[in-house]
Amino acid sequence: MSRRKGYPSYASLQPLYNLYDRREYERELEPVCRREGLGVTPYFSLASGFLTGKYRRGADVSKSARGRYLERYLNDRGFHILDALDQVAREHHATLARVALAWLIARPGVTAAIASATNMEQMNELIRAPELALAYADFDLLDRVSAYE
Repeated sequence: MSRRKGYPSYASLQPLYNLYDRREYERELEPVCRREGLGVTPYFSLASGFLTGKYRRGADVSKSARGRYLERYLNDRGFHILDALDQVAREHHATLARVALAWLIARPGVTAAIASATNMEQMNELIRAPELALAYADFDLLDRVSAYE
């Protein structure tokens, strides 16, 4: 409509998207973004910290003010994703956060990932995510374990 009427149009979308939260973006939004050439800058790229591996039990949610958001990830699917991240991180001598961000920014159409750090050590690790070259087997494993129902 914007093109037809000569109106300003959207240039980017900021969806919830990460290894755990894939369904809505990939089914509904990704095709539109790719077709229209929209940039994609996902928020909660690390699933409120869950994909860092910091939260592995229900009791762990008290470690953060975001704990209430994390309970939905503490299930078999979430734990399988963490296991796969552990495996890939070990192979690349990287943190789970770095692997999760490397997977995300390698996705078609994703132009940047929004992730927060609470200290410089975390920040230094996050900014190195684009340097991590995941292998096809890494993508395959992460895609399989995080596939939505």
